[in-house]
Amino acid sequence: MGHIILRLDRMMVERKVSLGELAEQVGITNVNLSKIKNNRISALRLSTLSALCEALSCQPGDLLEYEESGE
Repeated sequence: MGHIILRLDRMMVERKVSLGELAEQVGITNVNLSKIKNNRISALRLSTLSALCEALSCQPGDLLEYEESGE
């Protein structure tokens, strides 16, 4: 089974936004945003994904990528 990779780090660099700025805009803690940014989560609320897309002016597909397993 494959898995989803979050590309938030890449989008943050493209948009030139810091972790603190984005966390404030989205309404989550720096710690939780850091976990999302570093792919250390197993689930993501759609409301959080929506807030990230709004803050970064992007689509969900810009932040999410499916990677097939190497089997």
